[in-house]
Amino acid sequence: MSITTERLASLIQRELAPIVNREVKDKSFGYINLTEVKVTKDLSFATIYYSILSDEEDVLERAKKALDAANATIRMELAKQIKNVRKIPELIFKYDEALAYGNHIDQILKTLK
Repeated sequence: MSITTERLASLIQRELAPIVNREVKDKSFGYINLTEVKVTKDLSFATIYYSILSDEEDVLERAKKALDAANATIRMELAKQIKNVRKIPELIFKYDEALAYGNHIDQILKTLK
């Protein structure tokens, strides 16, 4: 990533975290943590990786549906916050499986002791 994409990714992550938690209507899965943002070189797409406290399939599915339903509103609110970017990238939300994988490895290590 060039400096421009890295800066934009950092700016999006910082501004998007409160917007996401304010705009998502379904609060049954709790707080959504944005772990990483990757922006394409042409600045047209931003992939936002998120995690939640639960790793149950139905809770993950509800979180994904809630984020997809609020995507347009989230993008519009982001555009209001970031004024020095000509075009706000399309937002793609993906679940970050690193935390769940780390917990799985931790449980395996505990059973070995």
